[in-house]
Amino acid sequence: MNSKNKFFRLSMYLIASLLIFASSCKKDTPEPVIDHYKVMTDYMVANSMDLPDVLTSWTISATDLNASLTDYYVIDLRSATDFATGHINGAHNTTLANVLTEAGNANGKPIVMVCYTGQKAAHAHVALRLSGYTDCKILLFGMSSWNADFDSWTANIGDVAVGHTNWSTTNTTQSPVTFTVPEITSTETTGDKILKERVDVMLAGDFQGISNDLVLTTPSDYFINNYWTAADIDTYGHIKTAYRIKEDLSLANDGFKYLDKDATIVTYCWTSQTSSAITAYLTILGYPNVKSLKFGANGMIHSQLQAHKWIASGDFDYVTGK
Repeated sequence: MNSKNKFFRLSMYLIASLLIFASSCKKDTPEPVIDHYKVMTDYMVANSMDLPDVLTSWTISATDLNASLTDYYVIDLRSATDFATGHINGAHNTTLANVLTEAGNANGKPIVMVCYTGQKAAHAHVALRLSGYTDCKILLFGMSSWNADFDSWTANIGDVAVGHTNWSTTNTTQSPVTFTVPEITSTETTGDKILKERVDVMLAGDFQGISNDLVLTTPSDYFINNYWTAADIDTYGHIKTAYRIKEDLSLANDGFKYLDKDATIVTYCWTSQTSSAITAYLTILGYPNVKSLKFGANGMIHSQLQAHKWIASGDFDYVTGK
């Protein structure tokens, strides 16, 4: 073999060796890590789906609904049996899990969500608002406000917190603490699709409520958020160990960092309708253990309340059957 051929073969060998070496040293480029929580929440803020947006113009009284009933598509979340016993004329009966399917039949009409007391309806309202139904509302106090024949409120008001050892009569709420927000796992990569997936998770879990006796007995077992203004707490007091996180509780303000994702978060308000909406919203954001304190302050200090108070049912007509 002449020297020229030897040189050529040696050169090819060296080139092949270098290619093999370079290939063996090359690492696969890792897939970018997606922060699903950030992608989803950025989308929500950009599309007017922050918590304050969801809680704007979102209730309607029985009087106002009765006056303009034909303008609305009414969805009733009560059991089929109770619906057949009596319901608002023209209402459509479904479950919380299937509320988005039923909402698709509204044909552009604004939707009013109805349940027994307004609490489960608030969960449904959040799902609808975050699914593009920007003019959805709930019937304030539910069917209890429509007619006394459906009153579920009167039996649940009370003063169990008045004089209770775990009710503070002074403004001594906990100072805010910063926590990390949840991590969301999703197969989706865009904000709208991640949000849809999370809404479905919330709806499948049904209404998440907790009774006031459990919270009042051992408040330290929970991360409690009193969703009132400072002036309200000055007036009425609060459950001991509670925080007061209201004005900052929005995505735009990064306010959800003040909630402990590793605790069972209990939110309470006046009637549990707002706290129910917040509970649904938190579930969608990925908080794993969240509860709405059922019947709110009306179930704890009803006689002391100067506003936001359950008083009596209306006397509006209803129909029976399916």
